Amino acid sequence: MSVYILQHTYGDEDCESENCKFLGVFDSMESAEKAIDFLKGLPGFRKWPDGFTIGRYVLNDIHWREGFGWDE
Repeated sequence: MSVYILQHTYGDEDCESENCKFLGVFDSMESAEKAIDFLKGLPGFRKWPDGFTIGRYVLNDIHWREGFGWDE
């Protein structure tokens, strides 16, 4: 089973600043796209309509397998 994570980013594109907003978790791509249709009309989002991203994530799976190297 998968879920779809909706985020919005403007400015930098790495989603590592306050310019990245976590907007929700959806059960289908269609539901996430409907949310974008709604959000595009709101203040802030109207100015950055191309900042939406939807990521598909499989439940019960590890999505970061590389570590992060601080203990080397």
